[in-house]
Amino acid sequence: MNRNIFIIITLISAACLWSCRPYTPTPRKKGYFKLEMPTEHTYQKFSMAGFPFEFEYPHYAKITQDTNLVLQEKAPYWINVSFLDYNATIYLSYKPITAADPLEKLIDDSYRLSYGHDKRADYIESEQIQTPHNLYGVKYQIGGNAASAHQFYLTDSVRHFLRGSLYFETVPNADSLAPAIRFLNEDMQHLVETLKFR
Repeated sequence: MNRNIFIIITLISAACLWSCRPYTPTPRKKGYFKLEMPTEHTYQKFSMAGFPFEFEYPHYAKITQDTNLVLQEKAPYWINVSFLDYNATIYLSYKPITAADPLEKLIDDSYRLSYGHDKRADYIESEQIQTPHNLYGVKYQIGGNAASAHQFYLTDSVRHFLRGSLYFETVPNADSLAPAIRFLNEDMQHLVETLKFR
């Protein structure tokens, strides 16, 4: 009987000592908010009088124009395709090809602006593009924590040049922005394919 009491007291004492260890928390993985995105992409036409181009953009986006920048740069055809739900914008800057702004200079400027992200980018891939409307250009995919994930330029190589870049109004984090970048890249691709110069 004494032996049973001794075993019970020993087990209770061991359980008490074992349970009195300090709590060591286990670190949790970093999580991100889930973005609710439309199940399908639907588009509307941007065709404003006086503008030298037209294209299709998503119904959940809004066209805006920074009037201060337009006056400062003397560029009335610079517009933004804003995605308010995603805190993202595709900045579109149009320039006519002139003697003061020849095609080579505009292409070099676009290259310089795209590769300006190489300090923060993991990689920059460029791809030659040709649209169904006989426009030519280059699309840049910028990987990593760069400020802009996708950029492009399109030209008819005679009169018109349009440059676009996708930016998020937040600290760049490739992991958390990846779903939104993939989703908005489809819209950017549709814009490129439907762009026409007038």
